[in-house]
Amino acid sequence: MVPNVNATPVLGRRGLYWQSGVCLVLLLGAGWLVRRHWPAVAHGAVRLAVADQGWLLVAAAAAVGTWASSALAQQGAVARRLPGGRLVAAQFAASAANHVLPAGLGAGAVNLRFLMRCGLPAGRGASALAVKAAAGAVVRLALVAVLAPACPGLLRLPHVSVAALLAVSAAVVVVLVLLGARMWPRCRGAVAAVTADIRALHGRPVRAAALWGGSLAFAGLHALVLIAVSRAVGLPLSPARVALLYLAASGAAALLPTPGGLGSLDAALALALTASGTPAAAAASAVLGYRLLTVWLPLLPGLLVLGLLIRRRAL
Repeated sequence: MVPNVNATPVLGRRGLYWQSGVCLVLLLGAGWLVRRHWPAVAHGAVRLAVADQGWLLVAAAAAVGTWASSALAQQGAVARRLPGGRLVAAQFAASAANHVLPAGLGAGAVNLRFLMRCGLPAGRGASALAVKAAAGAVVRLALVAVLAPACPGLLRLPHVSVAALLAVSAAVVVVLVLLGARMWPRCRGAVAAVTADIRALHGRPVRAAALWGGSLAFAGLHALVLIAVSRAVGLPLSPARVALLYLAASGAAALLPTPGGLGSLDAALALALTASGTPAAAAASAVLGYRLLTVWLPLLPGLLVLGLLIRRRAL
């Protein structure tokens, strides 16, 4: 039987169509929420306009630092030395591309092309991205575990019946077994490559320090942006509580495939802040300020840098 060589591209296009459809639904839902709560959003924008400029400068500096920390983590995930200036520029461009395509596809594509231009094979580049993503997830979980005891009662899990929990667990196990039986042979090589890369990197202390230090700095600086903005608008929350709310909200928003968490992260942050007792207008101003500094202001310059890197064949 002759294999269907076009099966993979078709499935890829179908997956992209599905993600784009989900993204559109989520964005429409976010737009409906903004329209419904427009008075609070408008009041939050006014409050942000008269916020403390010093704290906003701190937030802006932290936002700039996220690109350098992302570059440091990416260097830590690769054994060979990467060109520093182009690496930082690629992270800046990747952050802009990540806000255009759903589910991190933009950032992944930019970083993979950059690593391939630096001489890494496609498989090694994809493995390096997986190592970086895994380190980032571990760091975020560790930060939540450290901050949660310092902020008791802040993260409250909803009450779920034992029967519902068992039913969901059984369904998840069945799905994992069915998918594992079909996909594990295909994934075995990728898992082995990622595991080998992790062992090799931890045999080089400098690379391991860059990977974990960059991942920690990336998560911490994003939390610092929200902390500084919350201070600028006078949010009545301690820095530790704001950081914990950010980590929890961003983790929840990562489950929804919107571009850069657009809509999902905004709603999750606003919900987390208001659930902690913050007035709606203050929560809206903090979320608007965070997104302004991390998404909207860098978006056009990031896309311009992306075009420049493509034109110079750095991607």
